[in-house]
Amino acid sequence: MTQPFNVLFVCRQNAARSQMAQVLLTALGRRRFVSYSAGTEPAADIHPLTLETIRNAGLPTSGLYPKGLAEFASAEAPRLDFVFTVCDELEGCVLPILGRPVTAHWPIPDPVPARGSHAEVAAVFADSFRLMRRRIELFVELPLAGLDRLTMQQHLDRIGAA
Repeated sequence: MTQPFNVLFVCRQNAARSQMAQVLLTALGRRRFVSYSAGTEPAADIHPLTLETIRNAGLPTSGLYPKGLAEFASAEAPRLDFVFTVCDELEGCVLPILGRPVTAHWPIPDPVPARGSHAEVAAVFADSFRLMRRRIELFVELPLAGLDRLTMQQHLDRIGAA
């Protein structure tokens, strides 16, 4: 097996979407990927419905916590192969990441501000999770080793627009 690809998912608070993406890629990536998540302004805690949604999918939540981008901007940080922004406000944002990772914008509506009954808000989180899952499924099926950078970028942009 070749060296796994390091992938970082970024959103503002690292409390919902990026955490979901990290867990999903770990679960679906067939050990081809090491996934991370971070926030530009990390929250104090992961949103409880993020954890509930992940657990409802039968996936583990141990070890998850909100992280800042500084963890990925130092010389000791893992060399990132891919960086995905998953919230609208980060589109086109220049992130303090070392190296030249392939980047793409995969916006997903933020479930955190959703209001209503527990079931209604949980449904919003579940919708975000399903959309992220579909994007991750498409990503892990790409023949990454056989794609040039431009072709890979085109595929990743299409996944983010789907």
